[in-house]
Amino acid sequence: MLKEMTKGLFKENPIFILMLGLCPSLAVSVSLQNAVGMGLAATFVLVCSNAMISIFGKFFPSKIRIPCFIVVIATFVTVVEMVMGAYLPALNQSLGIFIPLIVVNCIILGRAEAFASKNGVLPSIFDGMGMGLGFTLSLMLIAFIREVLGSGKIWGITISSYFTNEAFFKPAAVMVMAPGAFVVIGLIMAWMNYRRANKRTRPV
Repeated sequence: MLKEMTKGLFKENPIFILMLGLCPSLAVSVSLQNAVGMGLAATFVLVCSNAMISIFGKFFPSKIRIPCFIVVIATFVTVVEMVMGAYLPALNQSLGIFIPLIVVNCIILGRAEAFASKNGVLPSIFDGMGMGLGFTLSLMLIAFIREVLGSGKIWGITISSYFTNEAFFKPAAVMVMAPGAFVVIGLIMAWMNYRRANKRTRPV
């Protein structure tokens, strides 16, 4: 079970290794608050949908299994959207259309098809938790870098004013735009690939 929990962090990281869920990663990672909200929402849907598909997947006709998976996922996305709308309206408004779009998130559909439909309930739950944790932490890393460099803030709190010498640090507006997201994700991917290549070539 520990293997299922940890594989989403490095070995099968959904963003940096599998390159799934890049659209919401680019869109919502302008702030740490958005990243945490999106990550936790996706994790909840991953865990619940994986569990349900593991239990009932064998009853779905093979020809329409994907639409059946989408119905299950959409049910939990609706729950998330209603709860966020009721208790976290500001975050719900900030994330906008990307909460409903969790229904067709490649990570969730991919785990449903590749893992949950072929494994037991408990492994599927841990798989969902692991992939969700990897997705959330990856989003947080991207958002942290973009928010600090792009707006001089952390969790919405301005930190650039703490620097007495303004020439030392000036926010780069490009980091809160789409090109900045591509740059950050690309650099992190390059670093991770470099580390993996070094591990393979390192003498035993």
